[in-house]
Amino acid sequence: MRIHHALALALLATACQGTRKLADPLIEVRGPEATELGVATDYGLVFLGRSARSGPVDVTAWFGDGPSTEQAVVEPLGGGLFTAEPEIRFPRVPIAFDTPAPGTRLLLVGRVGRERWQEEVEVLADPRVEGLLVRVPARLSTTPAEGAGLFMVNPLAEHELKLVGLVSGRIALEAADGKQVEYLAAFGPDQLWRLVAYRRDYPKRRKFVYRDDIL
Repeated sequence: MRIHHALALALLATACQGTRKLADPLIEVRGPEATELGVATDYGLVFLGRSARSGPVDVTAWFGDGPSTEQAVVEPLGGGLFTAEPEIRFPRVPIAFDTPAPGTRLLLVGRVGRERWQEEVEVLADPRVEGLLVRVPARLSTTPAEGAGLFMVNPLAEHELKLVGLVSGRIALEAADGKQVEYLAAFGPDQLWRLVAYRRDYPKRRKFVYRDDIL
């Protein structure tokens, strides 16, 4: 499967009506002392809580016509994951609950400020590591990847994504030749279920506010 560069311009069609037709499920969470990435899903936002583990935060989502920043309150999910619920409806993606097998190709998507990046990566397996594991792409050797999303792409519709993992950090493992190789570890479906369990009111959730500035 080849993931085209055009995907960067058309990740997902937002459910909001009006001019905002191109959207990005990545979010940026800004707390008192840090900023981090996360992903907006059908069940709510999910992130690592490195910006804040409680209290108010600013959450930015990117629509086709630019970013929108809203305030929300952090809520713990357990297992190192956190959520928050903004007033408006953000662009979002479904969650895939089947752990991808080694060799599966995924799309790794992150952001540094306004600049969005993406790389195709392969799921790996190592008996020393639990959870999802992928090799660090060369171009990301110095680029922060924590909080970036790992997505499955529909081969018949490349704009259709499902979140399968959230990068939790980097680890170095010794390869067969004795050299240290750096990998990205991620929370996979075996942890993302916490968001679903937390949203006991899904799909009957409160109505989002629709304002003139987001239509």
